[in-house]
Amino acid sequence: MSSPASNVARLILAAMAAGVIVAAIALPAVGGAGAIFVSASQELSIKPEALKEPPLAERTTVVDADGNEIAQFYEQYRESVTLDQVATIMKTAVVSIEDYRFYEHGAIDLEGTLRALAKNAASGGIAQGGSSITQQYVKQVLLNSATTDKERNAALEASYARKLKELRHALAMEEKYTKDQILEKYLNIAYFGDRANGVEAAAKRFFGVSASELTLSQAATLAGAVQNPNATDPHLGKAQRKRLLSRRNVVLDRMAELKKITPEEAAEAKAKPLGYVGTPLPGNCEASPYPYFCIYVRDEMLRNPIFGKTAEARSQFLTRGGLEIRTTLNPKMQKAADNAIKKFVHPSDKPVASEALLEPGTGKIKAMAASRKYGSDRHKGEMSYNVVADVAHGGGVGFQAGSTFKTFTLLTALDQGMKVKDGFMVGSGYRAADYSTFKNCKGGNIGDPTHTVTNDEGRGGFKTLATGTWDSVNTFFMQLEQKVGLCNVITTAKKLGIKRSDGRNLLEFSTFTLGTNEMDPVTVANAYAALGARGKYCAPMAITSIKDRTGKVTKYKPKCRQAIDSEVADAAASILSGVFTKGTMSKVGGIGRPAAGKTGTTDNQATAWFAGFTPNLAGAVSIGDPRGSQEHGLNNITIGGRPYASVFGASIPGPIWKNTMINALKGTAAMNFTPVNNARFGGCSSCAPVRPTPERDTGPSAVDDADVTTEDHEGDPDIGWQ
Repeated sequence: MSSPASNVARLILAAMAAGVIVAAIALPAVGGAGAIFVSASQELSIKPEALKEPPLAERTTVVDADGNEIAQFYEQYRESVTLDQVATIMKTAVVSIEDYRFYEHGAIDLEGTLRALAKNAASGGIAQGGSSITQQYVKQVLLNSATTDKERNAALEASYARKLKELRHALAMEEKYTKDQILEKYLNIAYFGDRANGVEAAAKRFFGVSASELTLSQAATLAGAVQNPNATDPHLGKAQRKRLLSRRNVVLDRMAELKKITPEEAAEAKAKPLGYVGTPLPGNCEASPYPYFCIYVRDEMLRNPIFGKTAEARSQFLTRGGLEIRTTLNPKMQKAADNAIKKFVHPSDKPVASEALLEPGTGKIKAMAASRKYGSDRHKGEMSYNVVADVAHGGGVGFQAGSTFKTFTLLTALDQGMKVKDGFMVGSGYRAADYSTFKNCKGGNIGDPTHTVTNDEGRGGFKTLATGTWDSVNTFFMQLEQKVGLCNVITTAKKLGIKRSDGRNLLEFSTFTLGTNEMDPVTVANAYAALGARGKYCAPMAITSIKDRTGKVTKYKPKCRQAIDSEVADAAASILSGVFTKGTMSKVGGIGRPAAGKTGTTDNQATAWFAGFTPNLAGAVSIGDPRGSQEHGLNNITIGGRPYASVFGASIPGPIWKNTMINALKGTAAMNFTPVNNARFGGCSSCAPVRPTPERDTGPSAVDDADVTTEDHEGDPDIGWQ
């Protein structure tokens, strides 16, 4: 037969398991019911049991290079605060309604629990709770640390076993912490509804103020919400707001009954409207002023093993870790890119312009911009993916890079010993002599003797590395690629970080040099940045340091390697600088400081590009129609309010790049490129026996090309592949 003490204890536990909410376990040592409970607790072995308290899920903030917040990530919207950062009236309100004897009892408030039992018995239901604030904290810890549905259900089930477990943990909490510490923990872990976890988040979400600024009416509202936050969630509708208002008034009455406030103060507060404002939740990339960069950072955190061994670990690190992620984004440069794009392309235009800026020698991403707003509303023309980056960082399939890829063939030729004046006669068309003319990197024959690559306006003649690059002559680069070897060109591109935007293997066709692979601006800009760093390639980098919730800072350094010979990069930079003075950008002009670059246009103007660099900064701009660039080309089209018969690399991307760089580099001292080693690259190794009449070189290019001919250009002569 059960003893009276055991029956009392079980009765108390049954009431608690049924949903009773107040009180906390005082263990009076002597007298009546207290003595019975002591005996009962001994029979039931209610002994303190340590509670594992994992860190609360905290929001992570992302800041730019200057420390300005640009985004937030969180699994639960929470901002933990210390107790002295909570208004006194808020502390009073929650203790009054949840556990008014909190500062007087121990782990179990027997008086409060028995009172609850009596009221519940009289009402035939649950009229008053019996769980103390300490017990409620324990329950929330168990619920928050649950990782499976089974664990979550166990933390909520109405059973003796759960209540006993809570009581044991509560005893340990009361031994370990002061009352103020327990209250602080409770206020930070409690859920108030409307996706607000903790009192600070709730104060901001409900009323647009900090917890330290809460008024009596606001404090009573939040104190009332914790009992049943889903039923009183003001975000859900009028019925929930009505219940919350009623619950607020219950709290105010209880505070007056306990003489924590006067009846007049209660009446005045009850006369006020609910005052809910529903401050928009911060965070996520859609809310960021720099959404495309934000996506890049987010996906870097979720994919890079240095931030966690598993996908789940990385996700929890980002959304629960309470981190401060400092990034490479430069607000001034970002603004320059945003403004330049807006100047030439409207958000409502079907084609989308996008741009990435990176720092040579570090790979730091300084800006990522696009003409369209990021979002999921297609009716507003918003982009739902990261058009500036590859698929690994939230991007899509990208756009064919066009003649920007000719630079990799140029680099390969220089690396193999060709000089800036070396060249050959080319015609207006090029056709491989045989299938074996080109071989992929597996040794397969991929030449196409049935297909002819042509030039714009039939230009041919003797072309050198310099003039062929300036004029962007397709037939010259096909012949040059044949000479140096397709696989060697592909290898050069890979050394500079070139990979397809969609993550698939590079297509190894003979037209590789004409840019038939789909790319993204970050990847192309970073390849050109390596030339600005004299052949030093650095992986794209968006995160410089992470500070965890304890204040520990982990710094991340650039990952760099010497990808190509520095003197080869110098020679290529010298040739590419002539694109502004003698080539396809001559009518657009330079930026008032040493710069180099290459236009790119694909077949039938499906897409257009410009990629360029200085020793300080590199950038790439693309424009194409995300509905399908081949089906929706850039011919007979209006973009940015201007009509274009055809869009080339120097029509829109080039001017965007120029405008961006001028403003992004304001206040930055200009740097010169390293002069070409003329002993290695000057002159020609096997000059052609038949030479056209030379044209005097009066431009500022570092390449001395007095012995070769340049051509005048109508519009943008940079053509793509056919």
